[in-house]
Amino acid sequence: MIVPFNRVTSLSATEEFIQDVLESGNLSGDKKYTKLCHGWFTERFGFSKSLLTPSCTHALEMAAILIGIEPGDEVIMPSYTFVSTANAFILRGAKVVFVDVKPDTMNIDEDMVEKAITQKTKAIVPVHYAGISCDMDRIMDIAERFNLYVVEDAAQAMMSTYKGRPLGSIGHLAAYSFHETKNYTSGGEGGLLIINDDRFLERAEIIREKGTDRSKFLRGEKDKYTWVDIGSSYLPSELQAAYLYSQLLSVDEINSQRLSIWESYNNFFENTTVRPIVSRMKVPVFNEHNAHMYYVQTSSNESRDFIISALKKLGVSSVFHYVPLHSTHIGKENGYFYGEDKYTSTGSDTLIRLPLWFGMTQEMVDYVIQSLKAVCK
Repeated sequence: MIVPFNRVTSLSATEEFIQDVLESGNLSGDKKYTKLCHGWFTERFGFSKSLLTPSCTHALEMAAILIGIEPGDEVIMPSYTFVSTANAFILRGAKVVFVDVKPDTMNIDEDMVEKAITQKTKAIVPVHYAGISCDMDRIMDIAERFNLYVVEDAAQAMMSTYKGRPLGSIGHLAAYSFHETKNYTSGGEGGLLIINDDRFLERAEIIREKGTDRSKFLRGEKDKYTWVDIGSSYLPSELQAAYLYSQLLSVDEINSQRLSIWESYNNFFENTTVRPIVSRMKVPVFNEHNAHMYYVQTSSNESRDFIISALKKLGVSSVFHYVPLHSTHIGKENGYFYGEDKYTSTGSDTLIRLPLWFGMTQEMVDYVIQSLKAVCK
């Protein structure tokens, strides 16, 4: 049996909606399907404002502009994250301060966040790894006491909650990803900027429209539009929006099936000891997760590499994840690691992600588990 690590979700409505866009001739952004997506996020999650972007990277870049990141500012984030989390702020001149993660969730250690704050600190960027929530009460309390912004990197966390609140709705700003590896995709790339602070509402539209007030013009609030601020082309095409909207209409079905697959993995590892696998995913009591991924950790880097290679020979694609940003040449040039690296590098060296995608059959899940048992034995 061949079990790929990921397979892009495509639904019956997807082709219909894309064909509708092609026939309309309106392929540029902010048309019918973009508006439908924006309305869906408002109705489903209660976001006061959300804006589709070509990628989560673009959403994070917009967030960095909106909170006024300048050269000399410092931004605190985990080192165990994708490069876009750091790039968005480095591009504005900030120095990134990396801190350690907690070993049970691979999420940012809130204690280290507070210790890393200096007079130059401007923002905290918690990353909800694997759709598992950071302790947002702690982070928002720290931010309030030190007058800092919070930008949630919720790239993997759509449909996850923290104490009943949707991830992405808690920080001043947040970003979702609709990359093809995420639970919901807009056809390969895509993102969403979520605005929870009314101070940023008007300027976000301007930055997204290349620095113009074109959105006001389109709403009939002005007789012409002009250049009023810095900005860039942060609008996705209608093809991306149509692809995404087809999935938003089936969001509960997709979420339910992914959770079922996740539970199958978790039930096995909860009840079975398989050396050299030494730990499984943990979900905090305050978090309802979205089954973005299922990972296990091994006793060593060598064990991890052996298992991944051996599974591949059996037709099962499993992968490791991030190389810690602070260990890279660019990371060292543009930031530093505060405190001791107790868990970041160790976690990175020993983590294995198992296949998990919408449409994956129970037979495939069982095959992954049996293959993993055989390889470990």
